[in-house]
Formats: sequence, structure tokens, C-alpha cells
Amino acid sequence: MKTVTVKEIVEAPVDQVWASWDDFGAVARFHPGIKASRLMDGSAQSGIGASRQCDLSANGKQFVREKIVSYDPPHRMVIDIFEATVPIRSAQATLTLTPRVGNMTLVTMTMQFTPGMGLIGRLMSPMMASQFRSMLGKVLKSNADYVTKGTEIAH
Repeated sequence: MKTVTVKEIVEAPVDQVWASWDDFGAVARFHPGIKASRLMDGSAQSGIGASRQCDLSANGKQFVREKIVSYDPPHRMVIDIFEATVPIRSAQATLTLTPRVGNMTLVTMTMQFTPGMGLIGRLMSPMMASQFRSMLGKVLKSNADYVTKGTEIAH
């Protein structure tokens, strides 16, 4: 299992940053790698068990399905990727929000993943880790812009 961690300081209080992540079905508003997102049928709005589909392609044929497996508002959320069209066998993302002086928030996202595709996946894991690190950094930056400026990603 590989682990990638990225951090971002957001110039907003924890509750405000948490609200953006807790709107679980609407992550596409600030996630640059997602074309659309929605809660899955029968899902709660948030909390343990809430599940969503994130479309990676405009036609929805490339996707990631995720659910919240740990939930401690407004400080920590663990999201499990339980189905995906990308070459991963398993993955989990942990979002941690830590208050900082001056109504700022340290956002830390750690992703643990196991590549799919057997030996080829294991050989590709360093490259995948680099891509995940870059993508997560962009997500945190976009989230900061969304929280502080209201900037949404145009899809």
C-alpha cells in the first residue's frame, strides 16, 4: 500500500472549510478532476455510509464510487473508494482539518492506495503516487479558492 499526503492552509475557519467537504455529493464544484458528482440512490446527505459517484469523464463511463467510513465533524472524514474504473485495487482518503491562529485551517489529505493490475500495477505505483500527489494538491488549492472566493470549477 502506498501513501501520499498533501497539505494546504485555507484562510477560513474550520466550520466553513468543513461545510464545503461535508456537501458530499457536490465535490465536483471544486474538484478539477471530476466532471460531475452526485449522491448515490438511497444515500444519506453525509455521515458514515453516505456514498457518491464521481464521474471522471463527461459521459460517466469513467468513474469512482466512494463512501464515508469514518466521520468526526468538523475535523476528520475518511472516504473509501469502493468501486472505480481506474487501475486501483483499493484506496482510502483521510481528510483532516486543524484550526490555526487567525481563523485559518490546515487541511491535510492522506491517500492510501493499492494499485490494481498485479505486477504491472506495483511497478507503476511510484508514478501513480506522483500523479495522486499532484492531483490532491490541485484539489486542496481549488477547495481553498472555493471556500474563500466562491470559485467553482467550470466543467
